Order: sequence, then C-alpha cells, then structure tokens
Amino acid sequence: MRHFGHLAPEVRQRLFHQEPCEFTADSPARLLSAALGATLYSPATRPRLADDIVKQAGHGVVSMVLCLEDSIDDADVAAGEANLVGQFADLAARPGAGLPLLFIRVRVPGQIPDLVRRLGPAVRLLSGFVLPKFTAERGLPFLEAVEAAEAESGRRLFAMPVLESPELLYRESRVETLEGIFRAVDKHRERVLALRLGVTDFCSSYGLRRAPDMTAYDVQVVASVIADVVNMLARADGTGFTVTGPVWEYFRMPERMFKPQLRQSPFLQVQAVELRERLIEHAMDGLLREISLDHANGLLGKTCIHPSHVLPVHALSVVSHEEFSDAADILRPERGGGGVLRSAYTNKMNEVKPHRAWAERTLQRAEVFGVAREDVGFVELLAAAIPS
Repeated sequence: MRHFGHLAPEVRQRLFHQEPCEFTADSPARLLSAALGATLYSPATRPRLADDIVKQAGHGVVSMVLCLEDSIDDADVAAGEANLVGQFADLAARPGAGLPLLFIRVRVPGQIPDLVRRLGPAVRLLSGFVLPKFTAERGLPFLEAVEAAEAESGRRLFAMPVLESPELLYRESRVETLEGIFRAVDKHRERVLALRLGVTDFCSSYGLRRAPDMTAYDVQVVASVIADVVNMLARADGTGFTVTGPVWEYFRMPERMFKPQLRQSPFLQVQAVELRERLIEHAMDGLLREISLDHANGLLGKTCIHPSHVLPVHALSVVSHEEFSDAADILRPERGGGGVLRSAYTNKMNEVKPHRAWAERTLQRAEVFGVAREDVGFVELLAAAIPS
C-alpha cells in the first residue's frame, strides 16, 4: 500500500517531486507509525464490513479501526465480535484484495486473546488493537494481553492506546497520570505503534462540544491536555511516541455554509467553480484548520469517523517542496557542526542544530506522504484525489 496509491501513476508523477513510498503491514514500526494517516473508524457491527474495507482501501484509506467499544451499543458486543470473525474470514478468502492496516478497538483485555483465537488463520490480516481509556493501571493488562496474543498467534500485533480518561484531563491528577502512562508504554515500546487522543471524552467531562467552525485547540481545557501529552509523551529525544490528532465530528455540512468559506478560507484559495462544488461535499474549513494545528503542535495522523475526512488529512500531510528543501539542507552531512544558513527559498533562516529534529520528522513524513512539486499545493492534491 501507499498514500495516494489509488491515483494513476501519471497523476502521481505530475503531483509529486518525491512520491510516497510503498509499505506493508510487515514494514518497520517506525515507518508504520508515521504512515497511519487518517485512521477511519467503523462500527464492528456493519453487515457488509468486508466490502466497506475493500472499498475504502480503493479510495486511499491505509488504516482502519473496527470498533467494539463506544460506537456500538452494550447489547451488541457479542454480535459485533461474531460479525468481525465472519468478515475477517470473508476478507481472507479474497486473494489479492488490497487491504489497509486493520485494528480492533476492544473494551476489556480478555477480548484480545479470545478474538485472536476465533479469527484463526485470518489473524494474518490483523495489525493490532486499540486500547480504550488508557491509564497505567487499566492499560497494563491490555498491553500484556496483546503480548500474549502475539506469542500465541505468531503474528506481530501492535497496540494503540487511547488517551481519554478523566484522570488525564483533571489538572490535579494529570502529571501523575501521564508519568504512569509513560512507564506503561515505555515498557512495551516495541509494540506501541501510536498514542491516540480521545478528545470527545475530554469534552464530555465538562459537558462541552466544539462547534463546526472551532477546533480542539479553541477549547482551552482540551488544548491544555494536548499540550501536556505532547510535552511528556511526544518528545523528539528518542523517548517519544507518535501521537495522533483528535477526531473531527462533523460531516456533510449544508452547502450554504461552505460557499462563503471556500471564497474566504486561507486554506482554500479556490477559483475554479467545478472544484469549489466538489469540495463542498468533501471538505470543511474547521477540519482543515484543525489538521494544520495538529501538525503545528507535533501530532501526526488523525482519527476519522467519515470517509470524507480522509483525503483532506492526507493532502495536508504531504510535505511541501519548500519544507523538503529546508529539511534536506539542514541534514546535509557537511552541516553536522551546526551553523546558520539562508533557505534555498531565501525567505527564512535555517539554524542547523535547533532545527535538526524538525528536519528529521519532516523527512520521515516526506517518506510516507511524499513531497509535492514546487507548483503543487493542497488544492491540487485534494482535487486530484477526490473520486469523480
């Protein structure tokens, strides 16, 4: 699989200075954690789930979570488990079907070994589990269950803890909770692919819900948690983990709300009427602002609950030609001693030592999402990727 792999080769050549790399479910964890992109959630109870997975892969989705937790009713858990087992068997019987990375979001640790056993040979299609409401106390049994299931199945299985508990949100317990989370995930570092932020649960603790024209960063109590998670769990000193952006809740907004945004948004300087009409169905200004703020705050990838969110996340994750030029200059071997240099675009200072970690992360993102050509921006990428 690869990002933008659903586009024709000649289209990718037109868009990219450096095309996104290919990867598989067996690629190194370092690569996969950066490549998750827009992780699309789907309830495990969907009756045509196998068809949905194949369809979304054909539209550019590279990671999906099949949810047995909050997205389904408590009474439907057993039916959801049975459906998952049947749908995985269906997928396993489709040789050559291109599939995304597949994860199951469970409720309790005991579901992990049980599902792995019930999946049988189809477990080869599973990349891991999403662990809800993760703290050190609740999370260690989940991580130990993943480790045991991996040993029993012989299949490498990753874990993606979700940081969404009230203890993490409340100021008086936050630092202690984060320290405990770090100890737990550090102990199982080789199988923790990414940490996911559960911002909806954070808002729930205060009876809040952000409006469609606001981002998670506009809700100050939420923004403070994101800042502390990045501070303690996403450092660039080798101790950090990939942290993904929060879910965007809105989709298929009324057309009248989009037309003025498409004229005024700094993210969508769109002139073509045809493209503007296509974007009305597929993008929203608040989502685009939040993705940009995710990147500015050290987050990579995003939880998504609607297919229309996937392509904007991926298009805004592509490294611009200017970013790539700066990062490559900073990391040239002859720059190892430090110093300051003018950027090739002659519009900024690149200070080698302070900007090195940024440059390394930028080139990692460039590897999986590609580098746009000098004259290609977000609008061109999104327009090419939206299905006709």
